[in-house]
Amino acid sequence: MLQAKRYLLLALLLVSCNGTSEINTEKITIGVVSYGSEVHSVNDYEPLQQYLAKKTKSIVELEPAYNEIRALEQIRRKRWSIAFAPPGIAAIAIEGHFYRPLFPLEGLTSLERSVLVVKEGSNIRQLKDLSNKRVALGEPGSAAGYYLPLYDLYGLTLAQVRFAPTPQQVLEWVSDGEVEAGAVSEREFEAYKNQFNTKLRVLHKSRLIPSGLVIISNTIELNLQEQIKNAMIQAPTNIMADSGYVIDTPPNYQEFIKLVNKVKPLEEQVRNTPAVLTIEQGQ
Repeated sequence: MLQAKRYLLLALLLVSCNGTSEINTEKITIGVVSYGSEVHSVNDYEPLQQYLAKKTKSIVELEPAYNEIRALEQIRRKRWSIAFAPPGIAAIAIEGHFYRPLFPLEGLTSLERSVLVVKEGSNIRQLKDLSNKRVALGEPGSAAGYYLPLYDLYGLTLAQVRFAPTPQQVLEWVSDGEVEAGAVSEREFEAYKNQFNTKLRVLHKSRLIPSGLVIISNTIELNLQEQIKNAMIQAPTNIMADSGYVIDTPPNYQEFIKLVNKVKPLEEQVRNTPAVLTIEQGQ
């Protein structure tokens, strides 16, 4: 409530400064996924927030989600007008919740991959060696931590799957021997691997993951959607850089959405012990 009042006052101040009584009463909420040592902190989005409030004469709020579960909840409930979405969140939002892509994100490039990592001295050499082993994944919504590794592990029976809230937790479990393997993005592995006493190595790399996206909800009135898009195109370069989007054609997500849809039938099995990662005929 305090935050909403704050941005109502900001909107009224902008109206006063512009010498006009016109104000858009539709609230815009910018959703961002931010946890750990992400490329962009929540504070990086504040200049964009203030800029869009001025350009659209709207109340603009900034709402962080500190894990993928919370982000998916906000997407499903259409609470976010605009979202700076990593690939897994973006795919679900586009496919099932009528968001449309505006711009690609710079920080999550098309060179991103998911990696399954094990201890340096582990005798696990191939994916099939993970049969009846314990594996750590990220939360549903994570492309590198959840969807890609599940796709690559299809057909195996795992002793147990554990779900970690952050990439650091995945790597800590592998390092401590609580699981035999864990899934993170290649970028995250390179960033955090030296934080642990146990040396880790990459067992498997996935296919390429498309870049994250700035997406916009269909609940936003069409004229306002265009105002937002044009304002973001015309934004100063420092605002674009701080919030991490680039003015370019969004990548085609159709193949990645197909992959996510293939994984969805496994979501019930993956929480069982043991986790049988196969789909019965007819499902």
